Amino acid sequence: MSITKKYFGKTPDGKEVDMFTLSNSKGMVVKVMNYGATITSIIVPDRLGKLDDVVLGYDKLDDYIANKLYFGAIIGRHANRIEDSRFIINSTEYKVTKNEGENHIHGGLIGFDKVVWTAEISTKGQNECLNLGYFSVDGEEGYPGNLNVKVTYTLTDDNALKIGYFATTDKDTVVNLTNHSYFNLSGQGSGNILKDEVMINADKFTINDKNSIPTGEIESVFNTPMDFTKLTPVENGINSKYQQIEFAHGYDHNWILNKDEEKAAEAFDASSGRVLDVYTTEPGIQFYTGNFIYESKNCKDGANYSNHSGLCFETQYFPNSLKHKHFPSPILRVGDEYNNSTIFKFSTR
Repeated sequence: MSITKKYFGKTPDGKEVDMFTLSNSKGMVVKVMNYGATITSIIVPDRLGKLDDVVLGYDKLDDYIANKLYFGAIIGRHANRIEDSRFIINSTEYKVTKNEGENHIHGGLIGFDKVVWTAEISTKGQNECLNLGYFSVDGEEGYPGNLNVKVTYTLTDDNALKIGYFATTDKDTVVNLTNHSYFNLSGQGSGNILKDEVMINADKFTINDKNSIPTGEIESVFNTPMDFTKLTPVENGINSKYQQIEFAHGYDHNWILNKDEEKAAEAFDASSGRVLDVYTTEPGIQFYTGNFIYESKNCKDGANYSNHSGLCFETQYFPNSLKHKHFPSPILRVGDEYNNSTIFKFSTR
């Protein structure tokens, strides 16, 4: 596995952005830029060996800077939503940026997806790793504490992309990191993902209100369109009259992962034969079906993306977990290390 580096452009404030290309002996290629620690391309073979790029994105840096859909980016400090844009740690209330009505989403107006990360290449065993770092200052977007963040990308010869998330703080704070890649296993720009089959290793999910904010209620997936305990076509439930799906205009929910099996989720595209397996140390996974892409022009290779052009597996702590004590806590204490990982592994059948 090798990593190469190439200049990609400059931000409006003059910071240079580089593109890193990770490749293995099987022909798989992953491209990551240090603006937003963003995955811009994942090229993998189909069952006949044909290579396609299976994540949505753009060709130009300017489009990523203007992008409001978080294509491929690292999300932080807190992925997903915080109700009323406020939370309490150690009896102190903190107010974070309101950027979705009265609520906070994906780290605020300038989250980790909108900054330039430092980058270095290191060797771990037989693999080279791309290490991306960011120092988030105390008070950024309203969050407490100076936070040192590192994200590592490692591509292996069995077509697995491992993402490692690490953080330390000098003040008790909130950390909930994820990657926001939109996958289309037929190839980006090839249409929608409604015929894809999905499995999520979860018996329960968190109920949302009409603003996609978890209410604290936990429900069983069984006998509902939220049941992905076995491979199920996305289209089976997405057009149902089930209130949770109507609220979100599709799937945009957190599933509570069972920990009895290693694999968290799977997607299968019958037309190409591509399989995506997801493994994670995180307690939850937000399955999102690109419900608000609509027309997104000037995308990679001239593609236009519309509703449901890609699906996301956002491994994470539960959304709005700071408001519900029975949810796993995303609070990082001084002296502790945030340390989680997610693997996206590709194969065919």
